[in-house]
Amino acid sequence: MTEQLILVNQHNRAVGCGEKYAVHAAGLLHRAFSIFLVDRAGRILLQQRSRKKYHSGGLWANSCCGHPRPGETTLRAARRRLGEELGADAPLRFAFRARYCTALANGLTENEIVYVFFGPAPASLAPNPAEVSAVAWLSLENLAADIAHHPRRYAYWLRYYLKNHHAALRRETRAFCVSQRHVWA
Repeated sequence: MTEQLILVNQHNRAVGCGEKYAVHAAGLLHRAFSIFLVDRAGRILLQQRSRKKYHSGGLWANSCCGHPRPGETTLRAARRRLGEELGADAPLRFAFRARYCTALANGLTENEIVYVFFGPAPASLAPNPAEVSAVAWLSLENLAADIAHHPRRYAYWLRYYLKNHHAALRRETRAFCVSQRHVWA
């Protein structure tokens, strides 16, 4: 892997860059993003990560995740990655920021400051099989219940968001049920 990530300090100030795998192997703090696509019924698009991914392969995660590259805004990176993973395009808006650190089963460490975006479900999807094995739509309540019963099916960060940012997730997903004319930036 030769993709460069933006290294940050505790205040989310860029302090350098590093190669993607090396950053995760060393557990360095870096910038990332997560996307939740939501349909008009308030269901969240989930993706099952390809088993070929360098970590968390085969686990279910939110719609899309990734890292901005040096010189790339986080929003631009999120839109780029949405196309790369799901063959989709959607207007996105910032919802909240999260910070977590966890050791992964393969010896890598996720140590991220994450910008979490929400967007409306696109009319069509064309998942990249190198990135995504399957997709599914679940309500926040059904997702929370399944995570409670089967946590090992889900990527750490999705479990983290449900545990620590449930109110924000509920607020954003309900926005689609309240108004069919939700405005996106």
